[in-house]
Amino acid sequence: MLMNLFKFKGGVKPPTNKTQSNTLPIAQAPLPSRLIVPLHQSIGGTPRPVVKAGDHVLKGQLIGEADGWISAAVHAPTSGTVLEVAMHVQPHPSGLDAMCVVIEPDGRDKWIAHGPLDYAAMAPEAVREHLQQSGVVGLGGAAFPTHGKLTASKTVPMDELIINGAECEPFITCDDLLMRERAEEVVRGIGIFRDLLQPKKVLIGIEDNKPEAAAAMRAAVDALNEPFLVIQVPTLYPAGGAKQLIRVLTGKEVPAAKRSTDLGVQCFNVATAYTAWRAIAHGEPVVSRLVTVSGNVHAPRNYEVLIGTPMGELLKLATPHPDTDGIVMGGPMMGFLVPNEQVPVIKATNCLIAHSDRVFPPKAPEMPCIRCGACAEVCPHELQPFEMYWFSRAKNFGKTQEYHIFDCIECGCCSFVCPSRIPLVQYFRFAKSEIWAREREKNAADGAKTRFEFKQLRDEREKAEKAEKLAKVAAAQAAKKAAEAAAAAAAETAAAETGAPGNDSAAPESKAVAEATTLPDATLTTVDAEKEAKRAAIAAAMARAKAQRDAMPAKNTEAVTIEQQRAIDDIEARRAVLAPAAVPGEKTE
Repeated sequence: MLMNLFKFKGGVKPPTNKTQSNTLPIAQAPLPSRLIVPLHQSIGGTPRPVVKAGDHVLKGQLIGEADGWISAAVHAPTSGTVLEVAMHVQPHPSGLDAMCVVIEPDGRDKWIAHGPLDYAAMAPEAVREHLQQSGVVGLGGAAFPTHGKLTASKTVPMDELIINGAECEPFITCDDLLMRERAEEVVRGIGIFRDLLQPKKVLIGIEDNKPEAAAAMRAAVDALNEPFLVIQVPTLYPAGGAKQLIRVLTGKEVPAAKRSTDLGVQCFNVATAYTAWRAIAHGEPVVSRLVTVSGNVHAPRNYEVLIGTPMGELLKLATPHPDTDGIVMGGPMMGFLVPNEQVPVIKATNCLIAHSDRVFPPKAPEMPCIRCGACAEVCPHELQPFEMYWFSRAKNFGKTQEYHIFDCIECGCCSFVCPSRIPLVQYFRFAKSEIWAREREKNAADGAKTRFEFKQLRDEREKAEKAEKLAKVAAAQAAKKAAEAAAAAAAETAAAETGAPGNDSAAPESKAVAEATTLPDATLTTVDAEKEAKRAAIAAAMARAKAQRDAMPAKNTEAVTIEQQRAIDDIEARRAVLAPAAVPGEKTE
């Protein structure tokens, strides 16, 4: 079926370098010597470890429990013994450590008890929860928990479900081989997404440089009698970006402040659909993924790799050349050099490229920006990279936000075409990290201020409550004494009337009134005396502190120079002249 395709602004056409790794079928990578499984492998909360050192685990066993709704569980990739739960280097440009579960395989690769689910008889919420507990996340690179995207908008009907098979980044061919060899399972996974979202149309976008994958997907769609449309889109980087593919297939532009669901569109990667089907039809959590190994190697190929496999061990399967000096995770446009070879494969790892000067020749030195505007012409989000560059370099981060730096997807198109060879994306990443750091500091300061103000409010409330309680007690005591005095006066009056002797019978009534009126004043006098005693104690403490300061000898005056001593003497002489003379016999303070 022919469709009218749309275009997105910008984009580039770098060398694809895909033929090196897409000629051989998918191979199974062997068990590594050990597995380093990071707990945080998706956007959202960090899963909590549920195993400890010494535990024996089975393949597919839960080792990290999802922390909140936007989080995904983590599982043991094979059977073996947990060596430790500790910090290890993670595959990230920062090179920082992350909490990992280290497993020593026992060689048996024994699964937990698992089986298929009848998801058609399950409530949609139960299906989403199962996908979360199976650790299904977006395998196109973003690693967003899939269950979080499978809830349609309550106000906007779902028009299109987009399945992303574009794979526009150079060197990467894992999705290509997945669609060629496992198209039926991919289509069945798409069917699960269709049943949960109930879209009007399902569109599968594949770049036109993958004819075998497109043919395999069409054959699987026909075999399963699904009304899905397989559409080949022009090869143009970054057509594989979610917003760009949505634009090409539907003509809808997703604003930066909105999600695609607000426009009635949702997008998933083909590998995500495949793992969702494995989780439902076989009960298998995500413990492995396809990874392209290419670059400076003798035998580039795609491998099914266990999560947690050290990248150095995986790279050896492709026999790297002796001049290999690093490993790039991801493609050459958006990828980065990992800190070392022991960094593990994670769910977001779709490609490893052996780095060398032959594959990636060193760039010439960075030159000043000439404001040619080439970066703005190729930016797929219609930003102004040269302006963001100037303000990032000047550390004027407020201005970078005015130019919408957080709309940048770091695709690298601007750096690719820059005639001055400026690494623009690196500047943008730096600016974003600084803004995030300042926001964290501001939030921490705001939180501390809120806590301080709350403590002040609580102290004032407690003081007011205490004063009110004391006032009530004093009033009660005064009332009690007044009542006693009134009773005594009444008794004396009765005695006087009957002629019985009494105390101070001459003026019993005036005496009772005097006592009743002077008792509260006596109570207040006691309170004032306590306040004066406290003031006196504070004044005495301050006087002692002042005396100690005055008695303390001056420091750093032992080795003064002649000029310094002369200046000191001059100052003391002026001070003596300006000081008022003491009058003999007059007391000075």
